[in-house]
Amino acid sequence: MTIKPSAAIRQNYNEISEYCKKTGEPVYLTKNGEGDLVVMDIDSFVKREKMLTLREKLLVIERDRLNGAKYYSIEELEAELSDMIQRAEEGDVAAI
Repeated sequence: MTIKPSAAIRQNYNEISEYCKKTGEPVYLTKNGEGDLVVMDIDSFVKREKMLTLREKLLVIERDRLNGAKYYSIEELEAELSDMIQRAEEGDVAAI
């Protein structure tokens, strides 16, 4: 973890930017000795946001599963889709 005073961002912007891009780690900035801001490169930020979004979706799915929601195995899903495709090819409009 890298901690720097807030003045460092003004004085050493390029150094901090390069560090964040090179390591993928954030830099914590302090103001008057207290935590104030976190600076990180955009690629790391986007990756982190995607991971958090995926984690939230997985938590919802797991909660639903624990509450009894019906889920299909890959084999069940493939069979259901194959059946729907076959019925659609035979002209069964209700299958679509």
